[in-house]
Amino acid sequence: MTYILPVHGITPKFGEKCFLADNSTITGDVVMGDQCSVWFNAVIRGDVNSVRIGDRVNVQDGAIIHCTYQKAKTNIGNDVNIGHNAIVHGCTLENNVLIGMGAIVMDHAVVESFSIVAAGAVVLEKTRVESGFIYAGNPARKIKAISEEQRKLLEELSSRYVMYSGWYSKD
Repeated sequence: MTYILPVHGITPKFGEKCFLADNSTITGDVVMGDQCSVWFNAVIRGDVNSVRIGDRVNVQDGAIIHCTYQKAKTNIGNDVNIGHNAIVHGCTLENNVLIGMGAIVMDHAVVESFSIVAAGAVVLEKTRVESGFIYAGNPARKIKAISEEQRKLLEELSSRYVMYSGWYSKD
């Protein structure tokens, strides 16, 4: 069963048609939009600060979303894809973003719309990932502009996850 736990009397809130895998955990001050999916072993902790998530966001298997006590909230826009085992911590992800598998995005970083953080990349605190580019490495740095094919992927990928989550519907 999904673990949805209140913290200090605040219970997570979910939009319409969200999929929460049976072994995912969501705690505290978390507000999630419509058609989001939180996959197996993913954790979203709004226990020490707030987490705000837009529509059609997918938090893939083993990913962690957290924040920093009294210092860094986590804000995630619409149509964001957070890859397997990624860590998103106290930062802002704008719309149509892909955070690659195993990537880490740290406090007060901003990942602008239509950008990709490559698998395994580490986006350091207060870094700004520029719209339209791929960032990779440790520390992450601008590698190249996204292609038209990659831009199209950023426009479509979140809808695929809405479809995938429908496969698990209990209706």
